[in-house]
Amino acid sequence: MDDIFADPPEWQERALCAQTDPEAFFPEKGGSTREAKRICSGCEVRSECLEYALEKDERFGIWGGMSERERRRLRRQAV
Repeated sequence: MDDIFADPPEWQERALCAQTDPEAFFPEKGGSTREAKRICSGCEVRSECLEYALEKDERFGIWGGMSERERRRLRRQAV
């Protein structure tokens, strides 16, 4: 699997999450995703982030304002 930190996509430098606490985007099981989603809602690269997570099949964390469960649902609807 690619290491996103070895050669991060250009859009990641502009992501709001890069300027905040990463723990908000990887909550413990059952933890709140509200803060991460709030940050994502104002991010200019939200769509690039979501596209990346779907393409890389990210299994953990909030990407593009969506949890893994929400991304899974989105994938199923697209099929």
